[in-house]
Amino acid sequence: MVLEATMIVVDNSESSRNGDYVPSRWEAQSDAVNLIFSAKTQANPESSVGLMSMGGKGPEVLVTLTTDFGKVLDGIHRTKIRGSTHLATGIQIAGLALKHRQNKSQRQRIIVFTCSPIEESEKDLVKLAKRMKKNNISIDFIAFGDLEPDNTKKLEVFNENIKGGDGSHLAIIPPGPSLLSDTLVTTPILSADGVAPRGGGAEEGGADSGGGGFEFGVDPSTDPELALALRLSMEEEKARQEKEGEKDEPKGESLEGIPEENQSLLESQGEASGSHGDKMDEDKKESSEPREEKKKDGDGDGDKMDTA
Repeated sequence: MVLEATMIVVDNSESSRNGDYVPSRWEAQSDAVNLIFSAKTQANPESSVGLMSMGGKGPEVLVTLTTDFGKVLDGIHRTKIRGSTHLATGIQIAGLALKHRQNKSQRQRIIVFTCSPIEESEKDLVKLAKRMKKNNISIDFIAFGDLEPDNTKKLEVFNENIKGGDGSHLAIIPPGPSLLSDTLVTTPILSADGVAPRGGGAEEGGADSGGGGFEFGVDPSTDPELALALRLSMEEEKARQEKEGEKDEPKGESLEGIPEENQSLLESQGEASGSHGDKMDEDKKESSEPREEKKKDGDGDGDKMDTA
């Protein structure tokens, strides 16, 4: 798994108060930050994640690179929504935080959330992208909220100029009924780390391949209770079958050494009849032997009388 140091830059400007994403733009970012932290640390326990904001009077580092999720959670709760964004300055400060990472073998990555208008010019963004690429820093953009053509064009140009071997991605997520984090899982930003989509892909022994790619044919984001009930039912049935299999195995082994009733009776009768016949033969031999002796004695007496 890839060993990375990741700085997450959140957009805490006034635009993040908007409720066009469930439950709001800021809450959607918070949920997505939790997902990214879990994905990075699960992919490699030695990977570290930091957090900073780029709204208000200026960018602020909330949490330096860490593997402690509690610190990241505390940093999110301490963040206040205010002002406008400072995209270019925020990326530069995030790059400095990555430069001073303790483990120099970690690859450098910045993940930027942006939901407000981008004030920087396209020329300045191209210059910044080339500088970040020179420092071997990959930058992923998660664009949501204000998806004006001018904004998306600037982000696409930035992404084209920073693409490198490690991959820099741009995810444009329009408003919809699904959570921002659920949509983010299907993008290359997280799927590159081997994170399976929520509810996507059936497990071995699970449901069939239908249902739009969701396990058991149910989308957990729309009906989580039904998806959980189906999963628990499958696990219980699997455990029951394994338990029955364990019970049947010793029975089969123990019955192998036990002869059938008819077979044992036939064998016992055969032995009895055979032994009885042997005894009768022995009795006949014994009874015939004295008769022969008597006959011989009789012949001897006849000879004696003739000579007399």
